[in-house]
Parts: sequence; structure tokens; C-alpha cells
Amino acid sequence: MSTPQHPDGDPVRDAGAPRAVITSGLPSQLIDTDPDETQEWVDSLDAVVDHAGRGRARYLMLRMLERSREQQVGVPSLRSTDYINTIPPEREPWFPGDEHVERRIRAYIRWNAAIMVHRAQRPGIAVGGHISSYASSASLYEVGFNHFFRGKDHPGGGDQIWFQGHASPGIYARAFLEGRLSQQQMDGFRQEVSHPGGGLSSYPHPRLMPEFWEFPTVSMGLGPINAIYQARFNRYLHSRGVRDTSDQHVWAFLGDGEMDEPESLGAIGLAAREELDNLTFVVNCNLQRLDGPVRGNGKVIQELESFFRGAGWNVIKVIWGREWDPLLAADRDGALVNLMNQTPDGDYQTYKAEDGAFVREHFFGRDTRTRKLVDHMSDKDIWALSRGGHDYRKLYAAYKAAMEHKGQPTVILAKTIKGWTLGSHFEGRNSTHQMKKLTAEDLAAFRDRLYLDIPDEALDKTLPPYYKPGPESDEMQYMLERRRQLGGAVPRRRAEFKPLKAPEDKAFDVLKRGSGKQDVATTMAFVRLLKELLKDKELGPRFVPIIPDEARTFGMDAMFPTQKIYSPHGQRYTSVDRDLMLAYKESEQGQILHEGINEAGSAASFTAVGSSYATHGEPMIPIYIFYSMFGFQRTGDAFWAAADQMTRGFLLGATAGRTTLNGEGLQHEDGHSLLLAHTNPAVVSYDPAFSYEVGHITKDALRRMYGEDPGAPLGGSRSPDVMYYLTVYNEPYNQPAEPEGLDVQGLLAGMYLYAPGQGDGPKAQVLASGVAVPWALRAQELLAQDWGVSADVWSVTSWTELRRQADAADEWNLLNPAEEVRVPYVTQRLQDAPGPVVAVSDWMRAVPDLIAPYVPGGMATLGTDGFGLSDTRPALRRHFHVDAESIVVRTLGELAKRGEVDRDVVRQAVEKYQVRDVQAAPADTSTDPEQQPGG
Repeated sequence: MSTPQHPDGDPVRDAGAPRAVITSGLPSQLIDTDPDETQEWVDSLDAVVDHAGRGRARYLMLRMLERSREQQVGVPSLRSTDYINTIPPEREPWFPGDEHVERRIRAYIRWNAAIMVHRAQRPGIAVGGHISSYASSASLYEVGFNHFFRGKDHPGGGDQIWFQGHASPGIYARAFLEGRLSQQQMDGFRQEVSHPGGGLSSYPHPRLMPEFWEFPTVSMGLGPINAIYQARFNRYLHSRGVRDTSDQHVWAFLGDGEMDEPESLGAIGLAAREELDNLTFVVNCNLQRLDGPVRGNGKVIQELESFFRGAGWNVIKVIWGREWDPLLAADRDGALVNLMNQTPDGDYQTYKAEDGAFVREHFFGRDTRTRKLVDHMSDKDIWALSRGGHDYRKLYAAYKAAMEHKGQPTVILAKTIKGWTLGSHFEGRNSTHQMKKLTAEDLAAFRDRLYLDIPDEALDKTLPPYYKPGPESDEMQYMLERRRQLGGAVPRRRAEFKPLKAPEDKAFDVLKRGSGKQDVATTMAFVRLLKELLKDKELGPRFVPIIPDEARTFGMDAMFPTQKIYSPHGQRYTSVDRDLMLAYKESEQGQILHEGINEAGSAASFTAVGSSYATHGEPMIPIYIFYSMFGFQRTGDAFWAAADQMTRGFLLGATAGRTTLNGEGLQHEDGHSLLLAHTNPAVVSYDPAFSYEVGHITKDALRRMYGEDPGAPLGGSRSPDVMYYLTVYNEPYNQPAEPEGLDVQGLLAGMYLYAPGQGDGPKAQVLASGVAVPWALRAQELLAQDWGVSADVWSVTSWTELRRQADAADEWNLLNPAEEVRVPYVTQRLQDAPGPVVAVSDWMRAVPDLIAPYVPGGMATLGTDGFGLSDTRPALRRHFHVDAESIVVRTLGELAKRGEVDRDVVRQAVEKYQVRDVQAAPADTSTDPEQQPGG
């Protein structure tokens, strides 16, 4: 049974009952230094309740809380406030714009946004689109465009703005009025391939419109978290002296339904902890998601207010338009506010789908006092009572307050109506999100409501006209002048920066010379290289290591005292390891972004850092290193958005391999991230076996993404807008010195012959990648020693790049039958290689099988398909049949199929090596306990 409640929502407590240990979160152990005075205050409150009522007592307590905060007494803030505007009318600032002109501009944009989507449904096209989201949020954007959003020509550098994905038609419509987009382009909405001259992307996609959109948003939840980490990165750049970002602001326009995504609220604590007052969320609370109400039985604005207040944000609610102010001023006993507090969102949605008479009866009519408040109003007047998110002055007051607030990020919760102004078929309807066309009746009513000078005969039901006033009109002049004053057009993306100088070759010597007598994992090899690169005077400061709480596992803790960990507050505590050489050091100028156990936040930081070359004109180089299992599998959507944003940088899938991170088991052992990475067209993946391979790949990647690119390994140009994914391992083994005459072209293209076979026996080709190359070399020895087979061992540095190059050649041959046939690189390398081809890796078979269609004569594959297990590396490799002995058996089996060895030889090998017996696997002699993960 629920706890009895007072009408205002507080739980009822018997005055004689003992006090609870904790009452509404207030501790009871505080010492009362003056009990008599305390009792006087309690008696005074009781007297107010008895004589003036709970409403008056509540008001006084709220006023005392407000005053206590002003006096910095330290009283906890309320989790939520009444369902009214945060800023009262008397505190609203003077509105500096011409409201009439701005209303006309909004009308033109509203019309053109809806008409663009409507025209995209013409016969033979019908590509979809969304009308209602922008209809609900037009005022939210236009206040920003006319008064707050600073463009890239602003002296401070311009703001970063995440536009809500489904509102893109409105942003296009404004760009059309500004002359940035033509009618031809508008009619190409969602027709990016077929439309003459090119079309417009469905949502904000920088990769598809690289001079227009800056930030992708339509994957729900990624906009909020990316905006937070962008605001944080702006502070990072400023603190490190890279760029003055003090006059830049980050805006994120979000939907109330979108706030259910874990990423939407998951990082708001960081924004509060780091006092990101350069960040404002604007949540369009139209109370609807795609299928129905966001909180039909609840109140999403109140819920979000509690979340954000609890996290430490400044919360501004914009719920009611100015027409409500006289009614609230007349609400002497709080009946109207009480009604507002009690009404669930489902009812508020229904009210705006009905009419004024319905609202009079079902809202105001629920209390005789509130019914009297509107006795003097007609049904039309009641229907005209607007939501705050459509009131320009209320929004301006909220935005101005957000910009002036210091010490906290701000969230503006603006109540709107989905489909507003589109007519009764759209406004507040559950199906409005899916509605893409207006009927002839809707078109005429929409035109009339917006007071547009469009004759009836022009309202073609398929292709109604766009509306654009002449260039000398007051509206056009006003709109363009406001943008000139604020620094130019928005959104706008620039990618202009001076290429970075390539690092000195000597920086890579540490990897070229190998590890000598020491066994070193490729993870440690990359970290050694990074330490050398950080010494480069020009390039070093531009590296940004991003670590999700595993620096010690990856051998990066040595960077703590030198590069230091970024913290806006420095290090105010006494570190427990302060006397150690590798002490944990935080600094306001720290270079490392240590994100804690937080892959989603790390991916957001990677995106902000890796797109800095465009956002700020300052190329920064993110080095995001993580457990490979928790990269593309956990945050693949974030990497997809990073690709859309044309993020550049390095992703390090450390502790890679299904059997190499052997003790961690099913959830940690990665045998498929290379396959997931391959699905992202902007990800260039490598699986290097040796330290010198890591060096060459890194050097080429830096030149491609940040410097003077010499071109693709096999010739031709290539895009710099890529991310490099290197899978590196935690298993230490001897790192050989770079061979004389190394085939660097092959290494970068994806494969090269590492160890030719010796002898005159049957031939075979063994292709291996990463940690499997040593297994292949051992198999080469066994094949020669025990069976007289001469096997060539190839190091395949990138199965995925080989496949992409082969697919490109295949596409060329398909479309150009009269031209010289292009032969894929992998085919060229293997077409004259004798014997069967066997591929092996610490990945599932589907990874090597990427090249199988292009291997002459076919290819047999060994892999680690299935879930990971905890055991020793030899046991696991025997279990998955990828160890040296299993490679031998598979190679002999392929030779037997070709008739080059007797089938009985295969049986002998199975018995000799006992490949069915996990216990018979040779002991692991290379494990270094210090290089095992912490778990």
C-alpha cells in the first residue's frame, strides 16, 4: 500500500511518531547547538500551517530555501519545483529583437520545412521524412539563430551546435532562405544519389554534406554525450594553451523521448563535476516519442528536472507561454499551480488534440477555483493559451540566463506541441511522427495560419510552392544581418588546417631494432613508440592519450608523472603514491584524458579530439586504447557516428585475441572485433604481429591523416578522413629486428612474405596475422622437420584492407569490361605461390575468410569461433585448433586433398601431436605475469 500523501505530494507523518533516521535525505545526526531556538522555529512553522494553511507554509519554506542558497548556507537543493516556469515574468529581460519580423521569418521556415518533406513524397520518389519534430521546435531554434548561435567568423571562434536529427528540414529551410541552398537542392531531400546535382541528406550527416553539417545526431543518445565531451574538450584545449575557447558555447538540442537512452543521462555527472558552464542542453519536451506519450502517466519535465538537479545542473523550465501569466498572478490560493502539478502528460497531450471547450471542462473545470479563473475567457482565448516552448520571449529569457550562468551546465526543459501549426490532423496526435504529407485541406489551413501570400491555385497537392520573400524585404534583411552580427551562417563545417610535419624517422628506431633477448607484447611496443613520439616538439603536444581506467594494464602508467592526467581542478588531494616514481598525477594542464571505467565517454572524447582539426582548426591526435572486446562490440554505434563526423585518430584494441587474453574468459576474450571494425567504411584495421610492423603502420597513418600523404601503398589517392584500428596483444614474445629489404609496400597493403620455406618437398602457403605469426613459424619448423614440407609463412597485417582493395578491383572490372582487367593484390601475391593456402589467426574464421574469394585455388582457414574460455594459452589454442600442431595437421590435410601427400600422413600427424587432447598441448614458456591484465 502506498504512503498517504498531502495534496502537495509530501508524505503524511503522525506528529507523535518517532523521527525517521533519514527524512527526505536530510541527516538526523547533526548536533542541535540551541534546542530552544530550534523549537521556536518549529513552532512558528506549525503556527503558519494552523492559521494560514499548508500552501502558505510551503511558500515560506521555498522562499527560505531560495534565500539560504543566496546566502550560501549549504542547504541541499530541491529535486523538483512546481510545474511552472523557472523565470517569473518580472525577471524576464528586455527582448532586443523585432518580434513581428522574427515571427514572419519563422512562418516562412515552417512552411518551407514542411513543403520540402511533402514534395519529397511525389510519385516515383516517396523517400519519407519528418514534419512534426521541427514544427514543435521552430521557436527553440530561431531564438538561437537570431540572438545566440555564434558562427565561425565570430571573434571567439563560434559555437558548436548539435541539432536534433528529426528537425533537419527546418535547418535546410532556413539555409534556403539565406541563399545557402537552392530550390533544386531542396527538391533533392533524401535523394543523394539520383537527384541531378546531388541532394540533401536525411539528417545531420557531415560525411555526406561536409561543408554544412558538423555533428551527427540522429542516433538517439549520442548527441547528448558527445556534446558533453565536446564542451569538456574545449576546456581541455584552453587549459593546455592550444586554443582560446573561452568565448565558445556548446548547444545540444534533444528530444524528451531521446532522454531515455542511457547515453543521454549517463554523462551528465561529468558535466556538473567539471563545472561546464559552456554547455547548454535544450530539451524539446513535446511529450511524445515515435509511438505515443513519453510519460503518459507521469511528467517527463519533472522527472528530467530531478535527474539534472540531482546531478548538479542548473535547470530552467519553460512550460507556459505569456498568456498564462495573468492567470498565475490571479491564482492566490495556488489552485491552478496544484492542478498543473497533478495533471499527467497524457492529459496535456490530449488537451492540445481537442479544443478550447474541452480544455475548459477537463482541465480548468476540475476545480471550482480554477474554473472561475477563466470565466471571463472565451473558448478561443483558452485555446490560445500557449506552451512555453513556442513563446519567443520566454525562450529568450531562458537562453540568456543559461549563457550568463556560471559554475554549472544548464538544461532548458521547454514544453511544446508536436506538429504545432500543422493542423488538427497533426498536432498532438500519436501518429504525427510518421506523417509526411499534408492533404489539400491541411495545406490551405497551414498557409492561412502562417499568413502566407500564396494563392489557392498555387497549392498543388503534389508540388506546392516554397515561399521566399524578395532579397530587399524586411525579413530577409533582418535575418541576414543577425547572422552577420553573430559570425556567419550556422551550421557550417570547415576543415582547414596546416598539415603537421611527419615525425623524425629515428622515433621509429625503437621498434625497428626489435626487442633483443627480451620478450615484448605488441601493446607494449606501441606504448614505447608513443613515448618516443611524445618527445617530438611539434607533434608531441598534439597527442591525446585516452584511457578507460586500464593504463597500468597497457604499460602507460609511466606517463602519469610526465604527461599527467587532465583535471580542471588540478590535484587537491594528497596522492597515496606521491613518493613513487610513477605517482598518479592530475593537472589542469594534463595531456592524458583518463575517463575511468567508461568506454562510452572515452569514445565521445575520441570523437571530440579526432574532429578538432575541423571544429577548431587545430589537429589533435587521439590515441584511444582499450580492451578490444569493449570497443566495437560495446560502442560500435559511437564509432559509426565518429566516422560520420570524419573523426581521425588511433583506436588501439589492446589485449586482443580469443586465446591471448587467456584468463579473463567469455566476456573479455575478443575474437571478432576486426570483423565488426570491417563493417565501418572509415576504419582502417591492422593486426600487426611485430613491433616494426606497428611502426610502419603508425608512420603511414600519421602521414595520411595529418600530414603530406604520399598516397596509397599500391598507388592512387586516399581519403584522410579515416580512423586506424590496430589490434595489439598482451602476450610477450621476441620481437625480431626489421628484416633487410622489408616489403613495406606489402606490409601496408596487407600482406608480405615473411619467411620463405626451405627444402624441395611439397609446398604450402601459411597466412597468419598478429599473435598467430609465431604459431605459423613453429608450424613451418614442424612441417619441414617431421614431414618434409616446405611452407612459406606470410604475415597478413590486414585481412580487411586486402578485401577492400580486392572488392574495388572487382567493382572496376564489373563496370569496365572493355578495359584491362585489374587483379586484386592478394591474388597477385598468391597466384604463382605453389601448394595449398592455409590461413590462421586468433580471430574467428570469418576474419581471414574475408580474402577467401580472391585466393587462387581456395583457402583453408583455422580460427577461434565460439565463446572465449578461461584457461592457459596452450590449452585454449589446442581447444580451438589454431596452435602450431593444428596448423601442421590442416596443411597436411590440404596437401592430401591435392594428392601431394598420402592421406595416412594426416592420421599420423593427428596421433603424433595428439591434437584432440587439450592436455597434450606444449607448455607455454613465454607468459610474463606482470603483463597480464588486472581483471
